[in-house]
Amino acid sequence: MLIAFDSTQQALRAEMLLEYADIEIDIRPTPKEITAGCALSIDFPQESLPQVKRVIVEEKVEIRGIFDRTDTGYIPVTL
Repeated sequence: MLIAFDSTQQALRAEMLLEYADIEIDIRPTPKEITAGCALSIDFPQESLPQVKRVIVEEKVEIRGIFDRTDTGYIPVTL
């Protein structure tokens, strides 16, 4: 799964918060299929979705969206 952001500041803040929550993440370039204001995205395992959502909501992290990777591209996941 992938989180896209509108700002680098929010991407780096989310990285710090998710690492602090012991969630396995990887920073990567935002795929061109996803329109976002920031070139950085965060990959995380699907089983961590509930934890990731909790951190985003509780810490008021501003995101473009959470996306699930499929064979045909990325689909948005609702918070």
